[in-house]
Amino acid sequence: MHVLVTGGAGFIGSHVVDALLRCGYSVTVLDSLESRVHPDRSWPECLAAVRRVRGDVTQRDDWLVALDDADAVVHLAAYQDYQADFSRFALVNDAGTALLYELLVERKQPVQRVVVASSQAVYGEAAYQCSEHGRQYPPPRSPQQLSRGNWDLVCPVCRVPLEPVASTEEHPSPTNAYGISKLATESYALTLGARHDIPSAALRFSIIQGPRQSPANAYSGVLRAFVGHIRQGRRPVVYEDGRQRRDYTHIRDAVSAVELVLEHPDAVGQAFNVGSGAVTTVLEYANAVLAAMGVDLQPDVSGRYRLGDTRHVWSDTARISALGWRPTGTLHEIIRDYLAWIADAPAGEDWTARALSRMESAGVVRQVAQNP
Repeated sequence: MHVLVTGGAGFIGSHVVDALLRCGYSVTVLDSLESRVHPDRSWPECLAAVRRVRGDVTQRDDWLVALDDADAVVHLAAYQDYQADFSRFALVNDAGTALLYELLVERKQPVQRVVVASSQAVYGEAAYQCSEHGRQYPPPRSPQQLSRGNWDLVCPVCRVPLEPVASTEEHPSPTNAYGISKLATESYALTLGARHDIPSAALRFSIIQGPRQSPANAYSGVLRAFVGHIRQGRRPVVYEDGRQRRDYTHIRDAVSAVELVLEHPDAVGQAFNVGSGAVTTVLEYANAVLAAMGVDLQPDVSGRYRLGDTRHVWSDTARISALGWRPTGTLHEIIRDYLAWIADAPAGEDWTARALSRMESAGVVRQVAQNP
């Protein structure tokens, strides 16, 4: 089988390509080599053995070249950022996916499977439980609430603090442009796939971490940011109070999920959560990174917060587990494997400080208002 992997030069994509080659597939990669992820705009050495198409998923001609002889598509290419360029999310993520299905229908190209990457971001503030009023799906916290350093959510009925619970696939409610675009992406795939007999599945990845995460990419995850600060001799910056609960997933578990739904007959027509099954606070993560790097520093918890962040979110993976998938990576392995990879990379430009400054200038990262 010949598989087209979009975004195949990126973090998740390059690992997926490795796995497909190990399984005996032939591979084409379509990637724009965006400078904010690939500063030198060059192909990674790990892709030397595959057909490579430098192109943009919003461009019809680039898709046509890349789709040649494809029997399946793993569509990972996406725009990710914390900035307010909302239209770009829709252009790249939504229109790019719609164009893929448009061309498959137009060309009557028979593909065995299309797997699209979605995100845990589709859940917004996710699921909570009130002891008195049951399951709740609260709206995002207001800028006014965040400016006061009031981080937690309360029941909209009785105002009692809510307890977060794992998010299942049934209740997406995105609260930022990226999450909105990802829900649209999977809607195109599952709806148009069903209508036009294009077997499709979507994977809602939680926070995927591991080797090859670009130090230049501000959206590539908290591990990149923590390590970037520490390598420059600074304390790792932790937003809010650090008690946010998250689900950090090893890259190999994300890859095994792609491999599974690429061939499993019962995956067609469904969206699946892909998470680690373990819940970690951001502060716990920062301290684990500091310990792994042997650095005697404390996390920088100084009242910064990121507008639009969710308080707590992690995934219930029962649906994909029913197909036989199991996560195996631990937080310790995520940190160990990333540090082993980044050790060979020169410290170079201070991408972490640049990203933080850019977000502060844009008003994405703010500071708790001081009491008069």
